[in-house]
Amino acid sequence: MIEDIKTINDFDFENQIVLIRVDFNVPVDKYYQITDDTRIQFSLPTIQKILSEKGRIVLISHFGRPNGKPSKTYSLKFLIPFLSKKLKLTVDFCEDCIGKNVEKKINELKNGEILLLENLRFYKEEEEENENFAFELSKLGNIYVNDAFGVSHRLHTSITILPKFFGKKKCIGLLMQKEIQFLNKFLSGKGEKPITVLLGGAKISSKIEIIENLIDFADHILIGGGMSYPFIKIKGGKIGNSLLEKDNKIIEKILFKIFDKCQEKNKKNILSFPKDVIIADSFKNTANTKVSAIDSIPDGWAGLDIGPLSIKYFCDIIEKSKTILWNGPVGVFELTNFSLGTRSIAKAIAKTTEKGAFSLVGGGDSIASLKMEGCDNKISYLSTGGGALLESLKNKILPGIKAVINNT
Repeated sequence: MIEDIKTINDFDFENQIVLIRVDFNVPVDKYYQITDDTRIQFSLPTIQKILSEKGRIVLISHFGRPNGKPSKTYSLKFLIPFLSKKLKLTVDFCEDCIGKNVEKKINELKNGEILLLENLRFYKEEEEENENFAFELSKLGNIYVNDAFGVSHRLHTSITILPKFFGKKKCIGLLMQKEIQFLNKFLSGKGEKPITVLLGGAKISSKIEIIENLIDFADHILIGGGMSYPFIKIKGGKIGNSLLEKDNKIIEKILFKIFDKCQEKNKKNILSFPKDVIIADSFKNTANTKVSAIDSIPDGWAGLDIGPLSIKYFCDIIEKSKTILWNGPVGVFELTNFSLGTRSIAKAIAKTTEKGAFSLVGGGDSIASLKMEGCDNKISYLSTGGGALLESLKNKILPGIKAVINNT
């Protein structure tokens, strides 16, 4: 698929005004200090290449959920010192993202200069695939570049509608190119075997299609976190007060189909679940805890992390793998007393990668645990998209990628 998409290597940017859709929706603390700059760091090569070719750059992004209203809380202005330092040049800022004032500022840009516009989501039209809003944004550049993999699964104006106004003058940036290449490498099923996928997080509903797709070529699918309890329940286990989604009956029917597919493909042992879990009598760090078999959790208690046997079981499989994909924590990672399982997985994947395995990791908590253990730089590729990664794993072309391929 990557062969059909134009990249920034296909354009000459000298004297061009380049409108780059980036994903600068980064986590910050109460002082607006960035706590994870992965998305920004990964977008810098695209920006630097265009600047080096004497292009003029206009950056557009969203930040948070301001619900279509301007708000100081969600302003992108806090990024200016950070970007200026990283790029070693002055990054200018405009307190709007459409209109005459914005157009005037852009017309004053010189080659090799860069302007960051205010939060796209200050306009409700950004989340509505609005043609008029897209037209106003299209006035701001000659070439459109999508380098925002993290939101390329969303049907938002700047992702799916805006590219239409650029005809053949649109492409993807280097971050997007890398994401597509590494995902294609994994989804081709041609990775070195054994291929292991570890899926965690709270919701099984968002990952059912992924599991169905991966059964075809994975050797092991390890399921942890809140996702594991619906499987254990339908197998007759007692899960106490552990997490279950509301549409449990519908989910149960689909999970039986997954078990049937595993049988059909002669892969009845492909799915692996935790053997034991750390259970707690309340959802807080100070809760009383004990270790329990995952299928015999007493009422009033809930599984909040995988236990010691499960850590060993999962890590043994990971360490024998040659291709690994991980998305989602295997416990309530944000509570330190229930983060050991996730951190142990992070270390095991890093260790296996150092021995020559290929690893692809996505999702905020998964990457945060790698950083916590100081081993994020040991992974083959960190994906900047959580939801976008999951949508890609369903073997679908993301809407933001489709919009750039279409050259009409």
